[in-house]
Amino acid sequence: MISSLGSALSRRTLAGSLALGAALTACAAQAASLTMYRDANCGCCLAWAGHVERGGVHDVEAVNHADMAAVKAAHGVPADLLSCHTAVVDGYVIEGHMPVADIERLLAERPEGVAGLAVAGMPVGSPGMEHGDHRQAYQVIAFGPDGRKVWSSYPGGAS
Repeated sequence: MISSLGSALSRRTLAGSLALGAALTACAAQAASLTMYRDANCGCCLAWAGHVERGGVHDVEAVNHADMAAVKAAHGVPADLLSCHTAVVDGYVIEGHMPVADIERLLAERPEGVAGLAVAGMPVGSPGMEHGDHRQAYQVIAFGPDGRKVWSSYPGGAS
């Protein structure tokens, strides 16, 4: 009786430990530090970093860089997807005013053939580009060796 009780407790303890380990691994995958490269004269980049840090899960290290074209080229950002700042997180490239939810989804899913995500240009209403309740429609594009695809879409609008 005691040995079967001990065995049952051991199985429960093992199952609980595995569940806790999986939960901690998931949290660790989402809690990541980003390095953001930016032109020192661009203020919207810091506003975007504030958006990313707002939930208290991520940290952003801002690195001023005099040659942003070189940074983007070094990280393989396609020319038609450029924005004002480029961030790197866990080996992925994040270009432009990306919603934090898309970054977290990328880190959780880690899709094959995706090198990064981009929001081309500087759409009004995207994180760091807020202007009241005015929003331009924009898409988040996943890019990499397997090509491109729409990762998510955000509608425009104003009141």
